Amino acid sequence: MRNLDGTDTRLLLALARDPRRTVVALAQELGLSRNTVQARLARLERKHVFLPFGRRINPAAVGYPLAAFVHLHVQQQKLAPITEALALIPEVVEAYGITGQADILAKVVSEGAEDLFRITGKILAIDGVERTDTSLAMHELIPYRMEQLLHGAAGTGPSPAARPRYPGACPG
Repeated sequence: MRNLDGTDTRLLLALARDPRRTVVALAQELGLSRNTVQARLARLERKHVFLPFGRRINPAAVGYPLAAFVHLHVQQQKLAPITEALALIPEVVEAYGITGQADILAKVVSEGAEDLFRITGKILAIDGVERTDTSLAMHELIPYRMEQLLHGAAGTGPSPAARPRYPGACPG
């Protein structure tokens, strides 16, 4: 794995399994000193290995049960101000610059169909957004995960052929 040794990878795997672990608990599990774990965590943080900390909150639990992916077709020269305007819409919870027919993929959460209509209207009102295509998320099939990548980097996980299949996955 890029610039990570086996100890770093084991530390990341332990955190991926339980992000709330204390430094002392990590040190005990990995057979390292507390100072070693603390120093490695600080170095990994300086290298931007960790994404911003926070618990993933279920949008449905706070009144936003409908998730959708909005493909935005935009004027490229206005990409920066469009991104800034998208960031001001609270229901836009993620956005990515993408290749393909669309330019931006935004994940949006809403209270329901009417609310989604309102939100896409706000997106379409942004100067430089030419059109949108919206797809409803019916069910999360594979949640965010890193364990398999880390196991592969550490040489401790299953081979790609032995990885679990997900319902509806294409044979490969």
